[in-house]
Amino acid sequence: MARLVAVLFVLALLVALVAGALYGGQRVLAMFESAPDYPGPGGEEVVVQIEPGQTAADVATTLRDEDVIASRSAFLSVANPDPRAASLQPGFYRLLKQMRAADAFELLLDPAARVLGRVTVPEGYTVEQTLEALAAGTEIPLEDFQAAAQDSAAIGLPEYAESLEGFLFPATYDVQPDSTAVDVLRMMTDRFKQAAQTLDIESRAAELGVTPYEVVVIGSLIERESRLDEELPKVSRVVYNRLEQGIPLGIDAAILYGLGRTSGGLTASDLARDTPYENRRQAGLPPTPIASPGEAALTAALQPEDGDWLYYVLMDRDGRHLFTDDYQEFLDQKNTSLREGIF
Repeated sequence: MARLVAVLFVLALLVALVAGALYGGQRVLAMFESAPDYPGPGGEEVVVQIEPGQTAADVATTLRDEDVIASRSAFLSVANPDPRAASLQPGFYRLLKQMRAADAFELLLDPAARVLGRVTVPEGYTVEQTLEALAAGTEIPLEDFQAAAQDSAAIGLPEYAESLEGFLFPATYDVQPDSTAVDVLRMMTDRFKQAAQTLDIESRAAELGVTPYEVVVIGSLIERESRLDEELPKVSRVVYNRLEQGIPLGIDAAILYGLGRTSGGLTASDLARDTPYENRRQAGLPPTPIASPGEAALTAALQPEDGDWLYYVLMDRDGRHLFTDDYQEFLDQKNTSLREGIF
């Protein structure tokens, strides 16, 4: 019996020693982990990536490994009690090495600290203009965008798209630093598809007796013909009226597009050129869009205003047009506008 008691005592002692060692080890690790916080304000700039699904503890490890903070515990002592820690967003952040943990936490909550390439693509830009704007607004070379533009499957064009032109939706985009040219172009075509779904392009095009692709072509023509949103449905009606009556559209923006230009006057030799986009002599739509229409132009292409207009002409410097079905009235206003130097 005494022998059994002795054995049990030894076992209990061993258990106590092991527990003490584990506790002591944790205390030692905690001592190393709870290194003093940096006094700040920090020095060298560093870009840190917070990945999707990371917890505050994961973020603390990332910041410590990048020498942004002195220790995980310094960061967690700030983040854990703060309910805003649950709203930390994945992305790239511009921080400083050797910051105070509290300052690093606040920066991660500040949208201004996120590293993004912000690019605005206006309505009416061609593919060429769009790719140049994207290259200028990001660190992605133009050559990469030009190569990506050739891969319609990778960038996710709608099934009815017969060209890239017209489908890089005009908007403002935030581009992450690790994005590729394909990623950016896919973001733009996804934005087009979102607008197309909102506008219900496919079923509404069928109601008008045109294809979804033709809606985008018409939208691009409308986009280039007026800068006033309230006029777009009237321009749309002129296009539809002329198509229905077999009258050439006479849209100079399309002729310019066929000549590889987006602006400038047209000479007699320009007008004599026989391109697929010549539409003073040829009736019907051009073979592709001539630019990227915005939502207002697409809406107008789907919902032309009621009217019998066949002509429109610029009549003031604010961009307003005269709309008429009378050719002589059109000519009179054109001569007046020329005389007054409006165009």
